[in-house]
Amino acid sequence: MSLNITSAVIKIAIDAGREIMDVYRRDFSVEQKEDDSPLTEADKRAHNIIARGLAEADPETPVISEEGNAYPYEERKQWASFWLVDPLDGTKEFIKKNDEFTVNIAKIEDRYPVFGIIYVPAQDTLYIGGASMGAYKVEKASALEPIGEEALKQHGVKLNVSVPETAAHVVASRSHMSEETEAFINNLKETYSAVDVVSAGSSLKFCLVAEGKAHFYPRYAPTMEWDTGAGQAIVEAAGGEVIRHEDSRRFDYNREEQRNGWFLVQTVK
Repeated sequence: MSLNITSAVIKIAIDAGREIMDVYRRDFSVEQKEDDSPLTEADKRAHNIIARGLAEADPETPVISEEGNAYPYEERKQWASFWLVDPLDGTKEFIKKNDEFTVNIAKIEDRYPVFGIIYVPAQDTLYIGGASMGAYKVEKASALEPIGEEALKQHGVKLNVSVPETAAHVVASRSHMSEETEAFINNLKETYSAVDVVSAGSSLKFCLVAEGKAHFYPRYAPTMEWDTGAGQAIVEAAGGEVIRHEDSRRFDYNREEQRNGWFLVQTVK
Protein backbone atom coordinates (compact mmCIF):
# COMPACT_ATOMS: atom_id res chain seq x y z
CA MET A 1 0.00 0.00 0.00
CA SER A 2 1.34 3.43 -0.90
CA LEU A 3 2.68 5.86 1.68
CA ASN A 4 0.12 8.43 0.59
CA ILE A 5 -2.78 6.11 1.28
CA THR A 6 -1.30 5.03 4.61
CA SER A 7 -1.01 8.67 5.72
CA ALA A 8 -4.49 9.45 4.41
CA VAL A 9 -6.11 6.57 6.28
CA ILE A 10 -4.37 7.55 9.53
CA LYS A 11 -5.76 11.06 9.15
CA ILE A 12 -9.22 9.69 8.38
CA ALA A 13 -9.20 7.61 11.57
CA ILE A 14 -8.11 10.58 13.68
CA ASP A 15 -10.73 12.85 12.07
CA ALA A 16 -13.40 10.24 12.81
CA GLY A 17 -12.16 10.15 16.40
CA ARG A 18 -12.67 13.92 16.69
CA GLU A 19 -16.27 13.54 15.57
CA ILE A 20 -16.79 10.81 18.14
CA MET A 21 -15.30 12.89 20.95
CA ASP A 22 -17.47 15.87 20.05
CA VAL A 23 -20.51 13.72 20.80
CA TYR A 24 -18.88 11.96 23.77
CA ARG A 25 -18.36 15.21 25.69
CA ARG A 26 -22.06 16.07 25.81
CA ASP A 27 -25.39 14.37 26.33
CA PHE A 28 -26.53 12.19 23.44
CA SER A 29 -29.42 9.92 22.57
CA VAL A 30 -29.18 6.19 21.85
CA GLU A 31 -31.16 4.36 19.17
CA GLN A 32 -31.63 0.61 18.80
CA LYS A 33 -30.85 -1.10 15.51
CA GLU A 34 -32.81 -4.05 14.17
CA ASP A 35 -30.46 -6.47 15.93
CA ASP A 36 -30.98 -4.57 19.22
CA SER A 37 -27.44 -3.21 19.21
CA PRO A 38 -27.08 0.47 20.15
CA LEU A 39 -26.50 3.29 17.67
CA THR A 40 -25.52 6.89 18.43
CA GLU A 41 -24.88 10.10 16.55
CA ALA A 42 -21.18 9.38 16.99
CA ASP A 43 -21.44 6.11 15.02
CA LYS A 44 -23.10 7.94 12.13
CA ARG A 45 -20.74 10.92 12.09
CA ALA A 46 -17.65 8.70 12.23
CA HIS A 47 -19.01 6.55 9.41
CA ASN A 48 -19.60 9.58 7.20
CA ILE A 49 -16.06 10.89 7.76
CA ILE A 50 -14.50 7.50 7.00
CA ALA A 51 -16.67 6.69 3.97
CA ARG A 52 -16.03 10.08 2.40
CA GLY A 53 -12.31 10.00 3.23
CA LEU A 54 -11.71 6.52 1.81
CA ALA A 55 -13.65 7.38 -1.34
CA GLU A 56 -11.29 10.30 -1.90
CA ALA A 57 -8.07 8.52 -0.90
CA ASP A 58 -8.72 5.20 -2.66
CA PRO A 59 -11.70 5.56 -5.01
CA GLU A 60 -11.13 2.22 -6.74
CA THR A 61 -11.55 0.14 -3.58
CA PRO A 62 -15.02 -0.58 -2.14
CA VAL A 63 -15.83 -0.10 1.54
CA ILE A 64 -17.75 -2.35 3.91
CA SER A 65 -18.78 -0.48 7.06
CA GLU A 66 -20.96 -1.56 9.94
CA GLU A 67 -23.04 1.57 9.41
CA GLY A 68 -22.90 1.54 5.59
CA ASN A 69 -24.85 -0.14 2.84
CA ALA A 70 -25.02 -3.93 2.81
CA TYR A 71 -23.56 -5.59 -0.28
CA PRO A 72 -24.93 -8.95 -1.46
CA TYR A 73 -22.42 -11.78 -1.38
CA GLU A 74 -22.78 -12.36 -5.12
CA GLU A 75 -21.32 -8.89 -5.66
CA ARG A 76 -18.65 -8.69 -2.99
CA LYS A 77 -17.29 -12.21 -3.52
CA GLN A 78 -15.76 -10.87 -6.74
CA TRP A 79 -13.73 -8.23 -4.88
CA ALA A 80 -9.97 -8.76 -4.74
CA SER A 81 -9.66 -6.12 -2.02
CA PHE A 82 -11.81 -3.83 0.09
CA TRP A 83 -11.78 -1.63 3.17
CA LEU A 84 -13.46 -3.08 6.26
CA VAL A 85 -14.63 -0.48 8.78
CA ASP A 86 -16.19 -0.24 12.20
CA PRO A 87 -16.60 3.53 12.70
CA LEU A 88 -17.18 3.16 16.44
CA ASP A 89 -16.27 -0.21 17.89
CA GLY A 90 -17.47 -0.54 21.45
CA THR A 91 -20.62 1.58 21.30
CA LYS A 92 -21.68 0.07 24.63
CA GLU A 93 -18.38 1.24 26.14
CA PHE A 94 -18.96 4.66 24.57
CA ILE A 95 -22.38 4.86 26.21
CA LYS A 96 -20.89 3.85 29.58
CA LYS A 97 -18.26 6.59 29.06
CA ASN A 98 -15.34 4.38 30.10
CA ASP A 99 -13.03 5.54 27.25
CA GLU A 100 -12.58 2.00 25.84
CA PHE A 101 -13.96 2.48 22.34
CA THR A 102 -12.14 2.62 19.02
CA VAL A 103 -12.18 3.47 15.33
CA ASN A 104 -11.31 0.38 13.25
CA ILE A 105 -10.16 0.49 9.63
CA ALA A 106 -8.70 -2.55 7.84
CA LYS A 107 -7.63 -3.35 4.30
CA ILE A 108 -8.54 -6.87 3.17
CA GLU A 109 -6.81 -8.47 0.20
CA ASP A 110 -7.63 -11.95 -1.07
CA ARG A 111 -9.67 -12.66 2.07
CA TYR A 112 -7.01 -11.69 4.62
CA PRO A 113 -6.16 -8.41 6.41
CA VAL A 114 -2.96 -6.77 5.19
CA PHE A 115 -3.25 -3.43 7.00
CA GLY A 116 -5.14 -2.19 10.03
CA ILE A 117 -5.63 0.89 12.20
CA ILE A 118 -7.21 1.01 15.63
CA TYR A 119 -7.53 4.56 16.95
CA VAL A 120 -8.57 5.17 20.56
CA PRO A 121 -10.06 8.69 20.53
CA ALA A 122 -10.43 9.16 24.30
CA GLN A 123 -6.73 8.34 24.75
CA ASP A 124 -5.50 9.84 21.46
CA THR A 125 -3.60 6.59 20.89
CA LEU A 126 -3.11 4.95 17.53
CA TYR A 127 -2.30 1.30 16.85
CA ILE A 128 -1.29 0.45 13.31
CA GLY A 129 0.05 -2.63 11.58
CA GLY A 130 0.67 -4.04 8.14
CA ALA A 131 2.26 -7.01 6.47
CA SER A 132 5.19 -4.97 5.16
CA MET A 133 5.56 -2.31 7.85
CA GLY A 134 5.29 -4.09 11.20
CA ALA A 135 3.14 -2.80 14.05
CA TYR A 136 3.36 0.43 16.05
CA LYS A 137 1.67 2.24 18.90
CA VAL A 138 1.64 6.05 18.79
CA GLU A 139 0.48 8.16 21.74
CA LYS A 140 -0.72 11.76 21.25
CA ALA A 141 -1.27 10.75 17.65
CA SER A 142 -3.34 13.77 16.61
CA ALA A 143 -0.43 16.09 17.38
CA LEU A 144 1.72 14.36 14.77
CA GLU A 145 -0.50 14.85 11.76
CA PRO A 146 0.20 14.03 9.05
CA ILE A 147 1.64 10.70 10.11
CA GLY A 148 3.61 8.66 7.60
CA GLU A 149 5.71 5.56 8.13
CA GLU A 150 8.79 7.65 9.02
CA ALA A 151 6.83 9.46 11.75
CA LEU A 152 5.66 6.11 13.08
CA LYS A 153 9.25 4.95 13.40
CA GLN A 154 10.37 8.20 15.04
CA HIS A 155 7.50 8.77 17.45
CA GLY A 156 5.88 5.37 17.82
CA VAL A 157 6.75 2.25 19.77
CA LYS A 158 7.29 -0.84 17.64
CA LEU A 159 5.05 -3.64 18.82
CA ASN A 160 6.11 -7.24 19.25
CA VAL A 161 4.08 -9.92 20.92
CA SER A 162 5.56 -11.55 24.01
CA VAL A 163 5.84 -15.27 24.60
CA PRO A 164 4.67 -16.56 27.99
CA GLU A 165 7.31 -18.29 30.06
CA THR A 166 6.04 -19.18 33.52
CA ALA A 167 2.89 -17.02 33.61
CA ALA A 168 0.27 -16.51 30.92
CA HIS A 169 -2.03 -13.49 30.56
CA VAL A 170 -5.48 -14.02 29.05
CA VAL A 171 -7.82 -11.30 27.80
CA ALA A 172 -11.28 -12.10 29.15
CA SER A 173 -14.15 -10.56 31.05
CA ARG A 174 -13.73 -10.94 34.79
CA SER A 175 -17.44 -10.36 35.45
CA HIS A 176 -19.01 -12.32 32.56
CA MET A 177 -16.67 -15.19 31.86
CA SER A 178 -18.15 -17.97 29.74
CA GLU A 179 -17.81 -21.65 30.51
CA GLU A 180 -15.67 -22.06 27.39
CA THR A 181 -13.28 -19.32 28.52
CA GLU A 182 -13.01 -20.86 31.99
CA ALA A 183 -12.18 -24.21 30.38
CA PHE A 184 -9.54 -22.55 28.19
CA ILE A 185 -7.94 -20.94 31.26
CA ASN A 186 -7.99 -24.21 33.17
CA ASN A 187 -6.19 -25.92 30.28
CA LEU A 188 -3.50 -23.22 30.32
CA LYS A 189 -2.93 -23.90 34.02
CA GLU A 190 -1.62 -27.33 33.06
CA THR A 191 1.21 -25.62 31.14
CA TYR A 192 1.90 -22.40 33.06
CA SER A 193 2.51 -21.83 36.76
CA ALA A 194 0.11 -18.88 36.81
CA VAL A 195 -2.67 -17.63 34.55
CA ASP A 196 -3.80 -14.03 34.99
CA VAL A 197 -6.87 -12.40 33.47
CA VAL A 198 -6.70 -8.93 31.95
CA SER A 199 -9.66 -7.10 30.47
CA ALA A 200 -10.39 -4.33 27.99
CA GLY A 201 -13.28 -3.11 25.89
CA SER A 202 -13.76 -3.17 22.12
CA SER A 203 -10.78 -3.96 19.87
CA LEU A 204 -8.36 -2.98 22.61
CA LYS A 205 -8.30 -6.71 23.39
CA PHE A 206 -6.31 -7.26 20.20
CA CYS A 207 -4.03 -4.36 21.10
CA LEU A 208 -3.18 -5.91 24.47
CA VAL A 209 -1.90 -8.98 22.66
CA ALA A 210 -0.05 -6.97 20.02
CA GLU A 211 1.84 -4.90 22.60
CA GLY A 212 2.76 -7.90 24.72
CA LYS A 213 0.46 -7.25 27.68
CA ALA A 214 -1.53 -10.42 27.03
CA HIS A 215 -0.71 -13.74 25.38
CA PHE A 216 -4.15 -15.16 24.57
CA TYR A 217 -7.54 -13.74 23.65
CA PRO A 218 -10.09 -16.54 23.24
CA ARG A 219 -13.39 -15.30 21.84
CA TYR A 220 -16.35 -17.59 22.42
CA ALA A 221 -19.07 -15.07 21.59
CA PRO A 222 -20.43 -13.55 18.37
CA THR A 223 -18.57 -10.79 16.53
CA MET A 224 -18.78 -9.41 13.00
CA GLU A 225 -16.04 -9.17 10.40
CA TRP A 226 -15.66 -5.40 10.93
CA ASP A 227 -15.04 -6.02 14.64
CA THR A 228 -11.89 -8.04 14.01
CA GLY A 229 -10.20 -7.12 10.71
CA ALA A 230 -8.07 -4.22 11.97
CA GLY A 231 -7.11 -6.02 15.17
CA GLN A 232 -6.03 -9.10 13.27
CA ALA A 233 -3.84 -7.04 10.94
CA ILE A 234 -2.09 -5.42 13.90
CA VAL A 235 -1.64 -8.64 15.88
CA GLU A 236 -0.22 -10.47 12.87
CA ALA A 237 2.13 -7.58 12.07
CA ALA A 238 3.38 -7.79 15.67
CA GLY A 239 4.09 -11.51 15.33
CA GLY A 240 0.92 -13.11 16.68
CA GLU A 241 -1.86 -15.03 14.99
CA VAL A 242 -5.65 -15.18 14.84
CA ILE A 243 -7.06 -18.64 14.18
CA ARG A 244 -10.48 -20.20 13.83
CA HIS A 245 -11.67 -22.25 16.77
CA GLU A 246 -12.97 -25.14 14.71
CA ASP A 247 -9.84 -25.98 12.72
CA SER A 248 -7.00 -23.68 13.94
CA ARG A 249 -6.64 -22.15 10.48
CA ARG A 250 -5.96 -18.47 9.85
CA PHE A 251 -9.06 -16.32 10.27
CA ASP A 252 -10.38 -15.15 6.88
CA TYR A 253 -12.87 -12.56 5.60
CA ASN A 254 -15.49 -11.73 2.99
CA ARG A 255 -17.41 -14.87 3.79
CA GLU A 256 -21.05 -15.24 2.78
CA GLU A 257 -21.92 -15.09 6.48
CA GLN A 258 -20.30 -11.94 7.90
CA ARG A 259 -20.91 -13.01 11.48
CA ASN A 260 -17.69 -14.49 12.85
CA GLY A 261 -17.35 -17.86 14.44
CA TRP A 262 -15.27 -18.42 17.56
CA PHE A 263 -11.60 -17.60 17.32
CA LEU A 264 -8.36 -17.42 19.27
CA VAL A 265 -5.77 -14.65 19.24
CA GLN A 266 -2.43 -15.94 20.49
CA THR A 267 1.30 -15.32 20.55
CA VAL A 268 2.36 -18.97 20.61
CA LYS A 269 1.17 -22.06 18.77
